Parts: sequence; C-alpha cells; structure tokens
Amino acid sequence: MQIEEERTIAFASSHACDPFAAMGEIAEQLGDAPLAGAIVFCSNSFERDRLAQAINVGTEGLRVIGCTSSGELTGRGYDHDSLSVIGFPAGAFHMASHAFLDIDHFDPAAARAAVRALAAEAERDSRTLGQHVNHVALFLVDGLSHSEELLTMTIQDALGDIPLVGGSSGDDLAFRQTAIFHGGAFHPRAAVLAILSSVRPMHVFKEQHYRPGAAKMVITGAQPVERIVTEINAEPAAAEYLRLAGHAGEALGTEFFAAHPPMVRVGGEYHVRSIQSANPDGSLTFYCAIDEGLVLTLGEPIDRIAGMNALFEGIRAKIGAVDRIIAFDCVLNRIDAEQRQIARAVSELYRSNGVIGFNTYGEQFHALHVNQTFSGLAIGR
Repeated sequence: MQIEEERTIAFASSHACDPFAAMGEIAEQLGDAPLAGAIVFCSNSFERDRLAQAINVGTEGLRVIGCTSSGELTGRGYDHDSLSVIGFPAGAFHMASHAFLDIDHFDPAAARAAVRALAAEAERDSRTLGQHVNHVALFLVDGLSHSEELLTMTIQDALGDIPLVGGSSGDDLAFRQTAIFHGGAFHPRAAVLAILSSVRPMHVFKEQHYRPGAAKMVITGAQPVERIVTEINAEPAAAEYLRLAGHAGEALGTEFFAAHPPMVRVGGEYHVRSIQSANPDGSLTFYCAIDEGLVLTLGEPIDRIAGMNALFEGIRAKIGAVDRIIAFDCVLNRIDAEQRQIARAVSELYRSNGVIGFNTYGEQFHALHVNQTFSGLAIGR
C-alpha cells in the first residue's frame, strides 16, 4: 500500500458531451483518495452554468480553480472537446487561491496586498507537510482581457521569491468570451491565482520553438490599448508583414501567424509577440502588448522534437523522476505542429513525459506575459 506522500498526482479526463456524465466518468477515474485541491480545464463547447453545477457536485468541499481552453493536453497528448481534472494528493500538497473577478478595474495596490496575504496563508498552512516546503504560483487569466501584462507583473512582484507560471484562457479561436473557474462558478473578465505548496521538488520552465531571423520591422502606427498595429515600417501593417515574410499578396490566417511569429528582444532574450488576427482595414491585432517604436524580428522555426527532448531531459536532471508536468501550451504551437505534420510526434512526447494541461491564448512566466511558448510546472515524485 502506498503511503500518502507517494501517491501520484491524480488526473482524469472525459469526452462525454453532458457535463454530469463527464464528471461522473472523471470521479470514477480519480477514486476517493483525499485531495488538497484541483484544477479543471474544459472545452469551450460545454454550457458553462451546467458544467459549473456538475463540477460542484463532483468536487464538493474541494478547492477548485480552472478555465476554458482552446484544446486540452491529456493522456492522448493533444486533445479536444474534453473536460480534464488534475488533483493534488492531500498528504503531499497544499493549495490556496485568490480570484480577481473584475480585472477591467484591477487595483494594483489592493492586488499586492491580497497576494501577500495569500502567500502568508500558504506558508502558514503548509507547514504540516514537513520541513523545506516549496511554493509555486499557478496563474490563469482571461485570454481576451488585454490585461495580462499588468496583472502578471503586479502579482509576481507581490509574490517575491515564489515563481509564477500560467496561461491565458481560450475559447477555441472564437475570440468571443473565455472564462475562469473559481468559487464554484465560471467568470468572464477574471483571473485566479493559486499557490501550490509541497515538499516535492517543483520546477517552472519556459520553452519556445523559434529563433530570431534576419527580417526586421518597426511598428510605426498602433492602438496600444486594443493591441492593434496599423502600420509597420510606415506601410499598412498586414501587407508589410506579408512582404517581410516573403509571401506578398497571400491570405493571412491563424496558420500563417503560427508559422511566422514576430519576436521582440527583452532583457537580452527574444520572445514571441504573436498575431491574433488580420483586420479588414489592413491592421493586425496581437495577443501581447505592443506600441509604436517597438522593433520586431520575424522568427524562424527550430527542430521542435529535438528541443522538447532536451527540455524534458533537463527537467529530469533538475528534479529527478517526474510525476506530472502541468503545461500551458500556446494554441499556435498546436496549429503549427499540425501544419508541419508533427502533431502526432509532439503528442507522443507529451504522453510519454506525463504532460497535462491546456492550449492557451498566451502564457505567463515569472513577471512576463509571452506568446507561442510551451511553459509549465514540472513536479517530481
């Protein structure tokens, strides 16, 4: 018989269309071992109020956070139209959470106070786990809010030495409304922070599958609040982006954006600034903050399979045997993998390395909001 501390992180998923049937299947898979908390990732296809009711019935008395997705990462690797639940064994973990339910009126000072109080609660209440408890902050935020940068910087600042990692909620590329789950309900225009504590080794990471190329572009016209770029190099944005990518006159779409991501240099490193959509007036809407004067470089793909193998080897070298990797994988990575016909190979890599999570509209790593990365939390045994 396993002792409490040796229990693996619980994971279950279902493709049942009815929320109560899905939660019934998940409850059966999870069993009755006590949990310290749970995370839910769900397809945008579920009716949210009914799904919330089903989650509440299936997890009564348990702290649960979660969000809507643009695809899920399950035992199949890349998955879709599913409901997934991650459960943390009570003897090895503690989870405390706080929701920000009106991020359109986000108050940084109040948020810092709330986060510091949450960190103090996590530190106090996790002492029963043993000595040398590790803490990591998991962050989920509305992927259509245009508020990720402010929230991420503010929250990481208040967390101090506790590292933050997370993802922006999705809605299957509909770009209408995503939702965050906390307190038994789904909330639009919201975010949730959970501090996960454990004596087990935990490691946060960020990996991208692109390197900067030679083509440069300067944003010369922009509407920063809306994340819209109207001009690049003093030319209409969409047309100039196409020209620089070597595809002048072609149609723009999600597949093209995934294959030709703009990158920006911040703090000596290049990060992707993904494009969300091309607009009828020739402008481009981005997933990340932009402004006039920003210099972008077109990214070029690297060998993703080799890079992922190296990443997983590095994780094992750092924390030893891996229990689970909770991943926040940009939906554009998935689209690009499908276009390059490597989605099956990527799925097998995820499956064999214990990766679970969801496809995002952006990722959060420490104080950064980034795009088109594979970021996450690796938890040892």
